[in-house]
Amino acid sequence: MPAEPADGGTESAMETRGLEPVPDAERGGRVRELVPTWVAANISVLLLTMGAGLVIFNGLNIWQVLVVAAVAPVVSYGIVGLISIAGKRGGAPGMALSRAVFGQRGNLFPGALIWVARWGWETINAVSGAYAVLTVLDLLFGIKSNTALIVVTLLFFVGCTFLVSGLGITALRVCSTWSTYLFGAFSVLVLGYLVFTTDWSVVFAKPAGSTAMMVAGIGTIAAGGISWVPSGPDFTRYLPRTASSRAVVGATVGGAGIVVLPMVLMGAVMAVGTPDLATAQDPVSFIGELLPTWIAVPYLLVALVGMLLINSMSMYSAGFTAQTLGIKVPRAWAVSVNAVISLVFGFLLMVVATSFFGSFISFLTLLAVAFSAWIGVFGVDMLRRTSYDGAALLDTTRTSAYWYRGGFAWQAMTAWAAALVVGLLFTEVDWFGGPLATTWIGRNGLGWVMGIVTSGLLYAVLPRTAVPAATAAAPEREPEPAGSLSN
Repeated sequence: MPAEPADGGTESAMETRGLEPVPDAERGGRVRELVPTWVAANISVLLLTMGAGLVIFNGLNIWQVLVVAAVAPVVSYGIVGLISIAGKRGGAPGMALSRAVFGQRGNLFPGALIWVARWGWETINAVSGAYAVLTVLDLLFGIKSNTALIVVTLLFFVGCTFLVSGLGITALRVCSTWSTYLFGAFSVLVLGYLVFTTDWSVVFAKPAGSTAMMVAGIGTIAAGGISWVPSGPDFTRYLPRTASSRAVVGATVGGAGIVVLPMVLMGAVMAVGTPDLATAQDPVSFIGELLPTWIAVPYLLVALVGMLLINSMSMYSAGFTAQTLGIKVPRAWAVSVNAVISLVFGFLLMVVATSFFGSFISFLTLLAVAFSAWIGVFGVDMLRRTSYDGAALLDTTRTSAYWYRGGFAWQAMTAWAAALVVGLLFTEVDWFGGPLATTWIGRNGLGWVMGIVTSGLLYAVLPRTAVPAATAAAPEREPEPAGSLSN
């Protein structure tokens, strides 16, 4: 049995609980707390840049952007919410629960891929946060960016991320709640400014783009949400088993949607006045150009907190993923590995890369494909089980009920590997193109959908893995009260 601290809880400032399932007595969370969590996970100026990309690259008009911005979070965060249900069933992080699906050794493969994929996500957010700091320094003090300042701002941002993510779930909840209020207030202010200063005749005069480009846009925006799917259970493991599953999904979609929809729309409106926005090397400084300083500076500072929280949430989950890979250190220390990687890759992206937006979209596309193969298998497995064996999840030896054959559940591994290959076949990015990327599916950026469908269907038709009886005190059938967000 791996040595995991067992004295963690939700009330202390520093969360010490690792992979071990949360006992029922400590499950005092409420479903409504998920709303600010997923609001905070989307407070990023990158959504503005992506909204601009829908206009500039996809050629969509404002009404088509509205459809894309409404559908994308429902699709992606609907999946996040559904997978999050496993958290309240098993009381453990997502990648720990994944051991029950893939086997103790088999889980190392998707776990390692997801852990590596998080490096890129955290790097992108670290770079965006550093650019926000640089823009504020320029607006307030006229300090221009240089290599030394880039290093300092990256160190500042990643250091703050490490601090917050290391504190754990309680700190994340508190920060998420306050950032939600602040960001909401300033977003309304920015939206009001745009309403009165935008030439709406130009906005509404833009012709419609093709339906294919709308589908591609939905895929691009949804890819960001897909990257949170394996992390979903990490934020629901403190919920009581009787919490409404429908409320979990609703809170997840609602929290993300109330940010994604207006941010993407604002980015599309901004693109009318700044047509080079989506192609800029710096995805943040345009805010200082479009907005007066008295709005731009506080808005960027609040957005900076949001991007800090996004990275903190990602690193929080990455710490659990590192532990499932056998890195036997406390979760807070496991986070430091990702922090160092964010610094190195962030410096390369800010100093060496020539196109931030191109690199971002390429990464986002590959990220969604990497996660999709796991989603299909794990999702189908969720339909077959209602509880998890807590002791077996932590037992990484041959005595574990989740050892299966040699530590592998071959059905899950086969479906996962096949889906990963299929997803890449339909995917094309700046530096890679699959042989089927020119098909309708490939052109519309739906390689990740093929990954989910392939892994889910293949795992469903393969012979079922023998599922041991859970030893934890979990109900055989999960009660589903007609709950609301107040559960």
